[in-house]
Amino acid sequence: MAASTSVPLTPKQQAAFVAYYGSVQDLRSNNRNEFRAYLERMDRNYQREMDKSQEHQRAQQANRSGDTSRLQNVTVPVVMPQVEAAVVHQTSVFLTGHPIFGVVSDPEYIDEALQIESVIEDQSIRGGWVRELMMHFRDGMKYNFAPLEVSWEQEVTHTVTTDPTKSVTQGIPKEVIWSGNKVKRLDPYNTFVDTRVAPTDLYKDGEFAGYTQFMTRIKLKSYVAALPDKIIGSIKPAFESGGGTAGGTGSQTAGAKNYFIPDINPLVSESDNKSGGMNWERWAGLNQAAKKIDYKDTYEVTTLYCRVLPSEFDLKVPNSNTPQIYKLVIVNHEHIIYCEQQTNAHGYLPILIGQPLEDGLGYQTKSLADNAIPFQEVTSSYMSSILASRRRAISDRVLYDPSRITSAHINSSNPSAKIPVRPAAYGKNLGESVHQFPYREDQAGSSMQQISALLGMANTLNGQNQVQQGQFQKGNKTLSEFESVMANANGRDQLASILLESQVFTPMKLILKLNILQFQGGTTVYNRDAKQAVEIDPVQLRKAVVEFQVSDGLTPASKLLNSETFATALQVIGSSPQISGGYNIAQMFSYMMKTQGADISPFEKSAEQSAYEQAFGQWQQLVAMGLEKGIDLAKTSPAPTPEQFGYVPAQNKPSPEGAKNPSSAPVPTSNTGL
Repeated sequence: MAASTSVPLTPKQQAAFVAYYGSVQDLRSNNRNEFRAYLERMDRNYQREMDKSQEHQRAQQANRSGDTSRLQNVTVPVVMPQVEAAVVHQTSVFLTGHPIFGVVSDPEYIDEALQIESVIEDQSIRGGWVRELMMHFRDGMKYNFAPLEVSWEQEVTHTVTTDPTKSVTQGIPKEVIWSGNKVKRLDPYNTFVDTRVAPTDLYKDGEFAGYTQFMTRIKLKSYVAALPDKIIGSIKPAFESGGGTAGGTGSQTAGAKNYFIPDINPLVSESDNKSGGMNWERWAGLNQAAKKIDYKDTYEVTTLYCRVLPSEFDLKVPNSNTPQIYKLVIVNHEHIIYCEQQTNAHGYLPILIGQPLEDGLGYQTKSLADNAIPFQEVTSSYMSSILASRRRAISDRVLYDPSRITSAHINSSNPSAKIPVRPAAYGKNLGESVHQFPYREDQAGSSMQQISALLGMANTLNGQNQVQQGQFQKGNKTLSEFESVMANANGRDQLASILLESQVFTPMKLILKLNILQFQGGTTVYNRDAKQAVEIDPVQLRKAVVEFQVSDGLTPASKLLNSETFATALQVIGSSPQISGGYNIAQMFSYMMKTQGADISPFEKSAEQSAYEQAFGQWQQLVAMGLEKGIDLAKTSPAPTPEQFGYVPAQNKPSPEGAKNPSSAPVPTSNTGL
């Protein structure tokens, strides 16, 4: 089913939306440039690429050429270990369980809950949600700004089904349409949001949010082909726009709205990787005039979600003066190739912002990495002083008499080279030709102690310790004492988990659930935990819309269901005849197992089988009692048969024809006064 209503825009309406998009970008131009500079600073510190000094670069070049005698400056790693330790914790909380999001419900809707859980599992595997969420966590720890898109998308793929009678190159193309929830981590450098509202409230209170992607010519062709309904008149101008060989690729100086490529690692230039392309027709020198479309090599494709009044854009839709959400796809910031009216039941912008540290200051709140940067800089300064001392020891400073010794000989890089003296030094004391400054190393030990102390301060600031970062911690604590310390040490990480649960995962679970209930079509998916194919019935799902709770690592199904209490109650019920007489114990046990991912309901006995087995048991008791008195009741009272109760043992279910009512089937009774 379609998750939206495509809107064919007129040229006037397109111009209005392009103007709106331009005003949005111009409004945040200065802030966006400053924010990108902030992100670059975080990434350079994370990858330890802040040192641009000439001495360090020369030492790097010498080391790469094989000269290991030169000492590079070393940036003490503080930011990366702390960021990665925090990412590991969040990953262990939210992403190590399977499925990522479990579903529980009342017993009445347990089958529908299994269907929704199976759909979410299938979509999470297909969309690679684990990878996207891990990058989302890392963005949060580095920048305290982690944008995530959660939307219902339609995907068109092209496969080739080969015909056995033909060669592989003569395959038969087949178009397959897939629709479902997609979770996508957005690049913070190329994501723009309405900063007039708090980042974590963007999805419900923001007016706009969007992001720009870099696409090659072939990628854009595939992307356009996958769109359900295009604005046909804009396709050709969009493909012919751009910057020729370099395409529409932006750079650090291309403007706030252009695609931005940070310059972080000097050994790998991402700008070179994404500049230009391979247009084979242009390379071969073919006639460009004969082409219907003059394609460029690269493009910038912007996806914009905006909450607007349709009447302001001359859109003739119901309730045109009521705010409605629209999705626009804009190529090279000028040509709208797709427009859809979002008809989602949740009514949110499908872009969520996570802030692991939130104190009410919005975008001013420092990230975990930002807090660690001063300690990385200071400890690196201490390390630089130690390395400078080592350089001093290796290449000692001396005074020499240039009339007796040449500078070329005294500065020779060969440690065993012989130094000839000039004729002016003949017959004189050679010790007077050179004076060496004494080398003393008094501060190295103190500097290393200062580095250790500063690392401890950095860990204290961000609530971490060496064990959390995978390092050995000396001490004489017992196991219980160590576990208590670690439990307290995880407090800051747990606080971040609770914030992310409230900011991101709670609205995301609501969006996922409502999207499935609203748009999911009938299909069959395989549930790995239940180890069975689950048939998805959209009608049944929508009947149970308010009954489901979606869980994750922080609020697992065991908390939503309170399974420990349930299991204890089940034991009490099973041991008490009075209580068990008032409940269907078998169905209750099946429900409990189903909430834990094991559907054993197919093994439940049917009412016909239970009635037959009860009657057969009574008959056996009567026969046994008769034999004790010398009476063979088996001859006078035949055993009940499964057919009398509509039970077919081979199928373990009632016979297709329908059988007698089990309550009316004959049950053997005694007429012998036993």
